[in-house]
Amino acid sequence: MKKIVIVLGLAMLLSLQGCAAVMASNQPHKKNLTVLEVGKHRNHVISELGAPVVSETLNGERKEIYTFQQGYSKAARISRTMWHTTADIATIGLWEIIGSPTEIYFSGQQLSYEVVFDAQDNVKSAQLIQTNVNVDDKEGLKQ
Repeated sequence: MKKIVIVLGLAMLLSLQGCAAVMASNQPHKKNLTVLEVGKHRNHVISELGAPVVSETLNGERKEIYTFQQGYSKAARISRTMWHTTADIATIGLWEIIGSPTEIYFSGQQLSYEVVFDAQDNVKSAQLIQTNVNVDDKEGLKQ
């Protein structure tokens, strides 16, 4: 009876493995913010950032707000997945106590940009309207 309880306990513990690793591999992808450069067509912006949350036209110019989750590069997601898998194996699943909450916390950063398009639907200007952003997130953006 004691062996059955131990085996069932180990089976349950091992079945919990992989949660943080799966969460790390499913983190959002890093968006290419160069689509916000002056002169880029609106279709490129929509294909990279998704549909705008607000869209209005004033004086022949379209003003839209895009809100999205800025994620992580493929290399970062793979290395985090490998780390969590290794830590799970090394700690016989106890890593999940730390790993899962960590992945919940580091799930990307929500960004919002206001983009103005000219009459031909090319980017005229783009402005970050959320304040808590790293300098790297603005790389390649021309206002």
